[in-house]
Parts: sequence; C-alpha cells; structure tokens
Amino acid sequence: MTDRWMRSPRGKILGVATGLAEWRDLPPEPVRLIVFFTILFTGFFPGALIYLGLALFLPAQEDGDYRPGKGGRSRWEHVYRNAEDAKDGDECKSTEELKAEYEELKRKVEAMESEMFDKEKEWDERFSRGE
Repeated sequence: MTDRWMRSPRGKILGVATGLAEWRDLPPEPVRLIVFFTILFTGFFPGALIYLGLALFLPAQEDGDYRPGKGGRSRWEHVYRNAEDAKDGDECKSTEELKAEYEELKRKVEAMESEMFDKEKEWDERFSRGE
C-alpha cells in the first residue's frame, strides 16, 4: 500500500497497473486485466499512449514507499501463490477472517461510491444553477 499512485517495481509492464492496485489496496492481477482490456477495447493507440504517458510521469516507488501487509507481503499475495509454494506453518484464513475482510472491502467501495456520487451531485447542481 502506498500513499499515492506510483509505478511499482513489482509490476509486469512498467509497473503502472500494479502501482494503481497497491495505491488503492486492490489485488494486482484483476487490475492488470482491467487495464489490458480497457486498452484493447478503447483502441490500442490512445490507451497505450495514456499508459506510456503515465509510465513517464508517475514517479517510481522507492524502498520506503511500499508498506506490505502482515508477514511482509501484500494482503493479496496469498491468493496468487501456487499451493506448492506454501510453506509449513502457513495458515489459510478462516471463514470469519474472510468475512471481516469482505466487509472491510465493501465499506471501502461504498465510501468510494459515496464520494463519487457526492461530486456528481455537486456538478449537477452547479450545472442547473448555470455556474
């Protein structure tokens, strides 16, 4: 997790999508897929140019910028690890922990939606007043 959007050294292609995922505390693989399909379906060149522009203008993360979760790793890494990579003593999350994590993510999404809708409402009011 980072305080702002920065290119991640853990990224696959220039670290833009992974940096976005780390900034918003989201799993990196789905974010990469969303970015890929967005570039693909909106026309390769505009999307690719925007991605390259972001890669040029976003600062790269340094050692102190990234704060991983418990155990020195991202909270999403366990989802993407292969079973053969699991070591003795690694525990899977219990149902209660998963439910709590789900509720936390749900609250974050609701807060983000509320913030977005508040801004949209403000712009609608400005437009109707003729500002």
